[in-house]
Amino acid sequence: MDHANEDILLWESFRKGDRDAFATLFRRHYEALFRYGGKFTDNPGQLEDCIQELFVELWQSTSGLQVKSVRAYLLKSLKYKILKTFRKRRTLLPLTDGQGVFIWSHEDHLIAGEESAHNNKKVLNALEHLSNRQKEIVYLKYFQNLSYEEISDIMNINYQVARNLLYQAIKSLKSLLAGAIAIYFLFPR
Repeated sequence: MDHANEDILLWESFRKGDRDAFATLFRRHYEALFRYGGKFTDNPGQLEDCIQELFVELWQSTSGLQVKSVRAYLLKSLKYKILKTFRKRRTLLPLTDGQGVFIWSHEDHLIAGEESAHNNKKVLNALEHLSNRQKEIVYLKYFQNLSYEEISDIMNINYQVARNLLYQAIKSLKSLLAGAIAIYFLFPR
């Protein structure tokens, strides 16, 4: 059984009050949530608070919310919680395109297993030229391995817009990298 199916079973158990299932979901998704949340803020303390508040609210919620993808649901919920929390506290990084600043860190390249420091720098520079929405979709697709359906839900866009946005991001990267690195090497599929 893959993680996505295990997550759905854990979610269903958690919704029935199983504390162990809830704890497992928290442990299983905390790191990915922290990495994704770190794209919107550079304040780890407030980010940890947002993740904990998210899980507290989930536990306290009495609705029997059905989800198709636990990871996508948690990432989307965290994104909105971060934006709401930081707007309320007036500590959000400057907004661009209404979605918040998407911070690309060198750590993302290490996680992705890039081998060459020279190529990493070129890729990082090229990624910085993408729009925040393009950065976010590249991260969700290639670093979180989410489907277009999950991405469209998280980003609140339709399926075709998600595909087009990723296509435009890859096209921009190809142009920016101008043959320095084959895009296949960057994002093997």
